[in-house]
Amino acid sequence: MDMKKLAGKEAAEYVQDGMLVGLGTGSTAYHMVNAVGERVKNGLRIQAIPTSKATEEQARALGIPLLGIDEIDHVDLCIDGVDEIDPAFNAIKGGGGALYREKVVASLAREVIWIMDESKLVDQIGAFPLPVEIAQYGAKQAIAKMEGYGWNPVLRVRDGKTFVTDNGNFIADLQLGAGFAIEDVKTKLDGIVGVLEHGLFLNMCKRILVGCADGTVKTIENESK
Repeated sequence: MDMKKLAGKEAAEYVQDGMLVGLGTGSTAYHMVNAVGERVKNGLRIQAIPTSKATEEQARALGIPLLGIDEIDHVDLCIDGVDEIDPAFNAIKGGGGALYREKVVASLAREVIWIMDESKLVDQIGAFPLPVEIAQYGAKQAIAKMEGYGWNPVLRVRDGKTFVTDNGNFIADLQLGAGFAIEDVKTKLDGIVGVLEHGLFLNMCKRILVGCADGTVKTIENESK
């Protein structure tokens, strides 16, 4: 049972004719984009904004009409995955390295849906490392500042090379542990020169869709939105 695929297909049903849709990045969002592409093939009329080069390539191949970030002033619906989320809808995102573009698009959205398999539901976020996108220039100094806060930052490496985001930056993954002081970390990160964005997506969603091992999709509404 592919729980990610279940959630992705269900989320695609929320997309309506005429919408401008934010298309997320990552293994769960991949299934959602495929499902949206199938609906476009069957006559759904939308425009979409991708949150990464990988999603852009996938969407183009599926015939989904795309816009660039400078062509839009809002997004009707953004659908994306998460790495962890707590009962207060505080999420960690950025495991795929697209957190900056994901946050830009989600922040423009009138409605946000997070999609996931049930392993992403946690009592407290932080077991999954918190990604922080940092400029290459001054990266050593920014990381030293994070080390000074006791966050144990690890510069992300992929295929033996320092990972570089679609924006040309590095990512430091903070080993915070479950139950860290979310607001304190957020405030300190916002004050570090060279930090472009972090993977704390706090209470941004209208609902979450959770693919479950029993073949169902659980919908949890955020009553504060």
